[in-house]
Amino acid sequence: MLPGRRDRGQVDEIDRAILRELTRDGRLSVRALAERVRISRANAYARLERLTASGVLTGFTALVDPVRSGRATSAYVTLSVRQNSWREVKDRLRQIPEVEHMALVGGEFDVILLVRTADNQALRHVVLERLQEIPGVLGTRTFLIFEDLPNR
Repeated sequence: MLPGRRDRGQVDEIDRAILRELTRDGRLSVRALAERVRISRANAYARLERLTASGVLTGFTALVDPVRSGRATSAYVTLSVRQNSWREVKDRLRQIPEVEHMALVGGEFDVILLVRTADNQALRHVVLERLQEIPGVLGTRTFLIFEDLPNR
């Protein structure tokens, strides 16, 4: 790398401050963002463009309160899957609207899901009928979430 030039994917402390502020409030104007991070608006625009172009910033989204939006029951559901079936299982999981997040993990189980439903009966339906019917799913375990504690 040439002196004075940063790799497109490298993130410095100012970039991390920008990311923290956007994580707290993705609707910040560039002006407000620049003020909070203590940089010029031109610098903020340039950094946002670079963070987006390099794939560090992948998009902006709204945070939705699950209870107020009608999904009062939440659970982490772990799956054990047949080793050669991950791609097919992943495709089927993406078709289930109640699956809010999924991750392939290492350890005691293979996949962990965040599932949000209207009530316990709907959660039962998702786990016992939708998830367990997927070819390649060998077993599930469900961990009911009593209270969500956001980081923000």
